[in-house]
Amino acid sequence: MGKVIAVCVSEKKGTQKKNIGSARLVEDWGIEGDAHAGKWHRQVSLLSHEKVEAFRACGAEVANGAFGENLVVSGIDFRTLPVGTRLRCGEVLLELTQIGKECHSHCEIFKVMGDCIMPREGVFTRVLRGGTISVGDELVAEEEE
Repeated sequence: MGKVIAVCVSEKKGTQKKNIGSARLVEDWGIEGDAHAGKWHRQVSLLSHEKVEAFRACGAEVANGAFGENLVVSGIDFRTLPVGTRLRCGEVLLELTQIGKECHSHCEIFKVMGDCIMPREGVFTRVLRGGTISVGDELVAEEEE
């Protein structure tokens, strides 16, 4: 079981996301107002809070959303979950579709730190059931149906 630490969006792709505290997720689309929303398999991205904290411990000054992640969640190591895992947060239901991603052009974090955790620690989901997610909400990983 995890706890939502940040809910982040950006208006343009390739920019850092900002924590807005609460957002509406739309079925088979993503987060309202987020540049990465759309009819594809990477509608909502998630990153483990513990992985962000470990990166900060290496000297990185990064805010939640800096890696381009939509949701920062404590208590779940997303990389250990298989593709197909469902994540429930209140009425919202997400399905894990991809673990990690290829980084084509190194981001600003990589240029400063020589590393970025999103390509190996970030996961991507599609929205099976929409609703609202807010900081402080509980997120639970369910077995694949």
